[in-house]
Amino acid sequence: MFKTLFTAIATLSLGSTALAEEKKADSMEEKNWSLVIHGGAGVIKRERITAEKDAEVRAALNRALEAGSAILAQGGTSMDAVEAAVVVLEDDPNFNAGRGSVFTYKGRNEMDAAFMDGETREAGAVAGSTTTKNPIKLARAVKDESPHVLLSRDGANEFAVLRGLEQAGPQWFATDERYRQLEELKARQTGKDGDKVSYFDIDMKYGTVGAVAVDQGGNVAAGTSTGGLTGKRWGRIGDSPIIGAGTYADNRACAISATGAGEYYIRLGVAHEICARMRFKGEDAKTAADKVMEELGELGGTGGVIVAAPDGTFAWSFNTPGMYRGKANSAGVKMVGIYGDEE
Repeated sequence: MFKTLFTAIATLSLGSTALAEEKKADSMEEKNWSLVIHGGAGVIKRERITAEKDAEVRAALNRALEAGSAILAQGGTSMDAVEAAVVVLEDDPNFNAGRGSVFTYKGRNEMDAAFMDGETREAGAVAGSTTTKNPIKLARAVKDESPHVLLSRDGANEFAVLRGLEQAGPQWFATDERYRQLEELKARQTGKDGDKVSYFDIDMKYGTVGAVAVDQGGNVAAGTSTGGLTGKRWGRIGDSPIIGAGTYADNRACAISATGAGEYYIRLGVAHEICARMRFKGEDAKTAADKVMEELGELGGTGGVIVAAPDGTFAWSFNTPGMYRGKANSAGVKMVGIYGDEE
């Protein structure tokens, strides 16, 4: 009798231990999170960047990682982490987004942004925003508080005021360096007015910023913000605010933010294409990103992408000499990079 009782108690104890271990494993699994950011891709080489500028960019990337990581580590959402990381980069004049956005041909700062939730696939975007301090917040407000996906120009500005978002004058966005770049571009133009080459940034100084994240619940989100191309004309809009081109998020595959020659990203539908390869071909994030970037290059496009998947894996891919970028996760990974040989 005692032996039978002991056996029963032991079995119950082992069962309880197994259940506790299972719950512990589930808890540990739920705590996985990851964050990837970018600050633009292009002709970024060591010989072209001063030590001071190198340090400034790395410091900004680290601040953005810390802002997003703090939210994810505390169990916050991927959406909040993406917004926090992008806001840091928008506020730093080293990047072409928010403060420090490039000038249009007429000397204005016109900004685009997009935000997407991978759980619901709800999205918001703005194009040609000129008065909202942080365009990424406006894009998220469009997603959360309007029945629309994409607002533009005066309408986007009006909506921002109605939603109580912080506004800023032209002096906040404009910097002397960006104006110098506009003047240099105009001086170097070789095409006639209206010709394709006359309004593209010859030096390919893409400084678009973006972030993708997966939170402890396995939900992904993506956000992208940009000032566009130096010297852009005629209300040009690139890929950043186009859902499926420069920004996309879907819990069934991944979250993506892109930077580069927007016209090519739009034509190829880069962000959605990467998601589709992961969903339907079973490719991992790195493989899918590399394949699509290879196809982009074949069309003549340049730039890069960052990717985060619900299982916590992440990747980046670019076909330019460098890309401002950074990554962090719950396993302790944390790094920022600028040049092509940094991993």
